[in-house]
Amino acid sequence: MLTDLVANALTMIRNASMRKKETVNIPSSKMIKEIIRIFKEEGFIKDYKDVEDKKQAQLRIYLKYNKDSSCAISHVKKVTKPGLRIYTNKNDIPVALDGLGVTILTTHKGILTDKQAREQGVGGEVICQIW
Repeated sequence: MLTDLVANALTMIRNASMRKKETVNIPSSKMIKEIIRIFKEEGFIKDYKDVEDKKQAQLRIYLKYNKDSSCAISHVKKVTKPGLRIYTNKNDIPVALDGLGVTILTTHKGILTDKQAREQGVGGEVICQIW
């Protein structure tokens, strides 16, 4: 049994991108689906779709590669952990790679990027960063 599904999903994506895989299947949950939706909106993946499995719902993620065959995801890192939650207020939201990356937060208004959270004036728990 896994205790941190989000960390597991991010690791599966990172490993697949290092192996130059076209797709990767990860376990699905509402939070993971929202994080992957943000990855797509920000241009880090091509697409994703639900895959029916007899045991658990899964997401199939289509990874995006540049012309030089490097993955669009160069780094993805889980910030908050089950034993150490990282919370931030609206004024101290961390910036990933000097604004070139994206920080994803869970707030009372849903799962947002750092830019969206600043625009809406909310803080929350820092989930992960990607660039």
